[in-house]
Amino acid sequence: MTTAKKTQKKATFKPFWFALSFVALIIILLLPSSDSLPVMAKCALAILAFAVILWVTEAVSYPVSATMIVVLMILLLGFSPVQNLTESLGNPKIGKDVLSGSDMLGTANALKLAFSGFATSAVALVAAALFLATAMQVTQLHKRLALWVLSLVGNKTKRIVIGVILVSIILAFFVPSATARAGAVVPILLGMVAAFGASKQSKLAALLVITAVQAVSIWNIGIKTAAAQNIVAVNFINGQLGHDVSWGEWFLYAAPWSIIMSIVLYFIMLKVIPPEQTEIEGGKELVQKQLKSLGPVSGKEWRLIIISLALLLLWSTEKVLHPIDSASITLLALAIMLTPKIGVMSWKEAESKIPWGTIIVFGVGIALGNVLLQTHAAQWLSDKTFGLIGLQHMPIIATIALISLFNILIHLGFASATSLASALIPVFISLTMTLDLGEMAIGFVLIQQFVISFGFLLPVSSPQGMLAYGTETFTVKDFLKAGIPITVIGYILVIILSMTYWQWLGLL
Repeated sequence: MTTAKKTQKKATFKPFWFALSFVALIIILLLPSSDSLPVMAKCALAILAFAVILWVTEAVSYPVSATMIVVLMILLLGFSPVQNLTESLGNPKIGKDVLSGSDMLGTANALKLAFSGFATSAVALVAAALFLATAMQVTQLHKRLALWVLSLVGNKTKRIVIGVILVSIILAFFVPSATARAGAVVPILLGMVAAFGASKQSKLAALLVITAVQAVSIWNIGIKTAAAQNIVAVNFINGQLGHDVSWGEWFLYAAPWSIIMSIVLYFIMLKVIPPEQTEIEGGKELVQKQLKSLGPVSGKEWRLIIISLALLLLWSTEKVLHPIDSASITLLALAIMLTPKIGVMSWKEAESKIPWGTIIVFGVGIALGNVLLQTHAAQWLSDKTFGLIGLQHMPIIATIALISLFNILIHLGFASATSLASALIPVFISLTMTLDLGEMAIGFVLIQQFVISFGFLLPVSSPQGMLAYGTETFTVKDFLKAGIPITVIGYILVIILSMTYWQWLGLL
């Protein structure tokens, strides 16, 4: 076996953590059951512990862990005594006529629960969004957009930083994948740094690349379709709290936070990583040269521009001008993109570039959340963790402040905000029931979802962070220097908006 293969094996399999995940699973399964924690709920918590250890440590790849989680749900829940399951919108109905207190759930019924995540519109939306991101890569439209914006900003370093932030904002509207957005911008920036004669280890390189990835993360929060974890939250909110948060509603709530944080990001980055020079000779010409090398806008690009603008218009007017939900709109766009002659790519072009494992992980994550909610395991976990703090006696703002802080700290261990949302959003929904938040429940869960996307502190806290870290243009210390003030100010802004803007809108 070659050294490269050995390294790859180590990267995708960590025996110690893999074994520890099974130890945690078995320990929880051996705990005594009770009226408040029936066998099925206990099994759900055991599977959650197993999943969290695999997700945090990346002991195996995410798609592999998802497959294992499905099998555990089928076996452990299938051979558990039946309890009264809470039904939620979009979840399969377990036949009550065959279920009595002494019956086992059965693997057939457990399989329905294990695959319940794939029966949601959220999976359809994420899958279609991945195709849209792939269409951008096939046509290189996202690269053209990035180069076009950078060509307008000039040679001054400060203006280039503004350009990098603007590129991340514009792409967030049209490219529903944080990794794809970072993948479009970072190579361009590296090319600029090299052409300017600066080294990859220069402050200029660190400034531009970290700015790009932090701006991508900031706009994961501002736009509903910018990140998969947002769709996880919307799915649970719709299923459990009975409200489908539209694209426009999400933008109204979250975009002001992202706009303010984009301005804050500009000043923080120039303060903590000041560049060696204030002006880069030939920078604008270099970008224009790269833009010219792409050639004129092709017919496929024009068609994708039209489809993307129409999609954005339909997303933003959902529930205002039409009743079509975001998932259905995106699937319609996908059908047009794949149609011969009028589309922008063939199935073969898309097939090799789609991260199919992401769809599997997404569906399984939602299914695990459904199981936690339906078996009341999420409610038990919420009562035993947050119940001890005495949150029910605190004002809503204090509760938001404490839970948001918990949220930020726990994210340090997760490389995937989608996995974090799958694990925590069901718990937060159960917490709203414990606290009897009533109409404020939706607002509380939405705000916590915004905080779940706080991947600003470490490169390993997000896929786009790891992509940027792989360029070797900055150290973890550099990332932290920028990430700490961004996180602190972002946290304070969440509290301020909770006390003002979100209350004025009736979210709280």
